[in-house]
Amino acid sequence: MKAIRILGPKSSPTITFTPSFPLPTAPPSTPPSLLLRVHAAGVTGDEVTWPELYANPTRIPGFEVSGTIHSLPEGYTGPRRVGEEVYALMNVHHERGGQAGFVYVRVDEVARKPRVIGFGAAAALPIPVVTAWEGLVKHAGGGLDGAGLRGKRVLVTGASGAVGSAAVQLAKKVFGAGEVVALASKGTEGYLSGLGADRVVDYRGEGWEKEVGERTVDVVFDAAGSEAYRRAWKTVKDDGVVVTVADPPPAWAFDKTIVPEEAEGRTGVRYVYFIVLPDEKALDKIADLIDDGSFQPLSVVEYPAEKAVEAWAFAQQRGRQSKVAVDFVSGPDE
Repeated sequence: MKAIRILGPKSSPTITFTPSFPLPTAPPSTPPSLLLRVHAAGVTGDEVTWPELYANPTRIPGFEVSGTIHSLPEGYTGPRRVGEEVYALMNVHHERGGQAGFVYVRVDEVARKPRVIGFGAAAALPIPVVTAWEGLVKHAGGGLDGAGLRGKRVLVTGASGAVGSAAVQLAKKVFGAGEVVALASKGTEGYLSGLGADRVVDYRGEGWEKEVGERTVDVVFDAAGSEAYRRAWKTVKDDGVVVTVADPPPAWAFDKTIVPEEAEGRTGVRYVYFIVLPDEKALDKIADLIDDGSFQPLSVVEYPAEKAVEAWAFAQQRGRQSKVAVDFVSGPDE
């Protein structure tokens, strides 16, 4: 089968395409897993820095996939069926990633694919939309139905990226935030306004935090990190929350004895860093929202698997507004 592999050490990884990698021969013993015929897989450029990749014996990357179910586990009685079109966010600890012609995926990671979009667009969704969903619903106080965000003022940094644009849409269109302020580069105003942003602020502007308003924001959803993350603290209310998915993460992310410098004197502000986990219920909900027109699919650039090097190079560019997906069905037969 076709497969993309990342070889070499973490310090100098090399993207490679293999036209005839061995098929997976047996499912994991637990938990129950189905065999997916991968039509497309999403590309996250930062994955070359993830330690889980280098612990993967096959060195096949990719945890966002879409395709058709090829086979189900023995004795399975759930709702999934052979031939069904699905998409999934896989746990990063799988023995092999999804950038290949076939992959075993846990049954509880799989959701139905949105009907109105193709496999490439579906494969671009899982990490951005589940990250935005988890951040807003579980960590920003939205609650299971997002009701906790209704009427609130939300600032999204890195708003034109995949995660940020998903957060803008969910906060405004789905969860009913009172005002969504999008921090992004100049020239993205039309795009972000179309996604639901009430205001778009240029992150390069001097003193943009004053333009947003100091201590006026209920929720900061930080998808940018670095300086944007640090300055965004000035905008959050004393009883607000800062949720970040920054890469690299802040020093306090994995050491709860560390208090952010920005939190000094801000005893009421909550701060949360998280790493997204698979959530098939969130993917099911997003599929419904896309099909009924309530959520706009992300912009996607598709490459055939044979152009893996080019696909990964584009995915690693900063400032792009499109997610990358790799097609494993078109092109030469496997």
